[in-house]
Amino acid sequence: MDISRFQEVIRDTYIHHDRRRGLERTLDWLVSEVYELRQAIEAGKGIEEELADVLAWLASVANLLGIDLEKAAVERYGEGCPKCSSKPCRCQYREGPDKDVVLLLRTQS
Repeated sequence: MDISRFQEVIRDTYIHHDRRRGLERTLDWLVSEVYELRQAIEAGKGIEEELADVLAWLASVANLLGIDLEKAAVERYGEGCPKCSSKPCRCQYREGPDKDVVLLLRTQS
């Protein structure tokens, strides 16, 4: 199954819930699932399930926004790194996420 077909399955299955919930609460679910993925990785179990959940919630967000995930991913990453246009990436290595993301993670701990 390609990304577009997966997004379609998620839309057909959950769009009525997603619309009722709204974008902000659907984003909250996505963030929650990313946190559960982190916990699964740290525990060393349930990783595939959590990866699938993150992908499903990402598809729900994209559906609410009317964005084709596969098209967006190919346009951004289809030729390699979107910043340096290389495969492999030749950008200067960064140890972690931007400081605003780090601050957000610290406030949630």
